Amino acid sequence: MRDNIAIDGPAGAGKSTIAKEIARQLSFVYVDTGAMYRAMAYYLLQQGIPPEDAQGMEKACRTADITIQYENGEQQVILNHENVTARLRSEEVGNMASVSSASPAIRRKLVELQRQMARSTNVVMDGRDIGTQVLPDANVKIFLTASAHTRAVRRYKELTERGIACDIHAIEADINERDHRDMTREISPLRQAEDAVLVDTSDMDIPEVIHAILEIYEEKKQRNEEVWK
Repeated sequence: MRDNIAIDGPAGAGKSTIAKEIARQLSFVYVDTGAMYRAMAYYLLQQGIPPEDAQGMEKACRTADITIQYENGEQQVILNHENVTARLRSEEVGNMASVSSASPAIRRKLVELQRQMARSTNVVMDGRDIGTQVLPDANVKIFLTASAHTRAVRRYKELTERGIACDIHAIEADINERDHRDMTREISPLRQAEDAVLVDTSDMDIPEVIHAILEIYEEKKQRNEEVWK
């Protein structure tokens, strides 16, 4: 049985940063499901398909080929044989991904790819519904969160350091709106799995979060080994 670590949580909680480092330290494969949904969102934007066009989204699933490759240890997202990794972090793509990820056709396509990866190797996977829907049998589940204000401050610093003008109040309002949308959507809403461990990072730095999750993993691993003795 493969070791799978599922990390769920709202936008801006630091899931990707934490999941990448956890995977590196454990020599697991990091699967950024959010990047896969962003790639699909980017494709929809390129095709001019609006969020309300369900038929258009379903058609796009048949023509979009999304894969993950690694170059020098870094994940690269390939859309129809083109590396689109650098184009996936814009607010426009993020907002489109939040909306389009509720499409049944899009979810079916990407979830099956994610499950195939988890069956073939040890993975750390982060997203909105990994522990509840994508990998319900993952042996370690984490629900990573932080207050909306904390997440807004982090995003504001990230954007300003890249020289992008932004308004922290607008960012926080956008985070609250996305939280509500993700938690109330009909298909696979954002929620903490019953057997997931809550990790609130509002007052934690990255090394502290990584240490906490690795401790959870080691404790669960040791407990499982004792059960099988």
